[in-house]
Amino acid sequence: MAIVHALIPAHNEGPTIAAVVAATRPHVDRVIVVDDGSRDNTADQVETEPGRVELLCLPDNRGKANALWTGMQHALEQGADAVITLDGDGQHDASEIPGLIAAWQAQPRRLVIGARLKGRETTPRLRLFGNRTADFWIGWASGQPLHDSQSGFRLYPAALLRRLALPHGERRSFVFESEALIEAERLGFPVTLVPVRCIYPDQHRASHFRAATDTLRIIRMVALRLLARGLHPLGLLRHLGLLRRP
Repeated sequence: MAIVHALIPAHNEGPTIAAVVAATRPHVDRVIVVDDGSRDNTADQVETEPGRVELLCLPDNRGKANALWTGMQHALEQGADAVITLDGDGQHDASEIPGLIAAWQAQPRRLVIGARLKGRETTPRLRLFGNRTADFWIGWASGQPLHDSQSGFRLYPAALLRRLALPHGERRSFVFESEALIEAERLGFPVTLVPVRCIYPDQHRASHFRAATDTLRIIRMVALRLLARGLHPLGLLRHLGLLRRP
């Protein structure tokens, strides 16, 4: 039986983290919350349970990339065969976790994205435009069709995580997940999509994403990846569906 851990990076998620953990717990073997230097009561809201719910507290806010990396390495040390990542603000429906697990079990060498395609018409237009733009460039760089490349609701196989070596410092906070898609494909773990609900909770806190700074960092990463592969023309054709993967 495969062992699946859920990883929830959390920074100032006091109002929502307890409900997210409670909703996630029935669907996985273990829940790991990484409190990324929160200044509210996030840690106090996580009710730990030996072997089922763990809390890792980082003394300083180092960004999402570092929190994800810390939790992923911990999950591997604890024997996880796969790691589900989801946000702590309630925007991902934990009841859809079994769908991601089923997709991975059907294709074990895939990185599974919970793509927010159900009810996508409710997505704010500016955010939707940004997501589709990111899908195009990251899809080109990774040589595969992509929808919702910015979703943090994912399943990473442990076989991929053991080989995934990416920068994860503070400046990589919102670059890490985009770059992971490109590197995963290069390592032989292309993406498979599972449509999930698009949720904007009433208690949804302001995004930690800094539109100008983080977007420029993602653009720079993708540009360097494309330049390193001679603009990767085969990747563009595969992304557009004009050429199949070998």
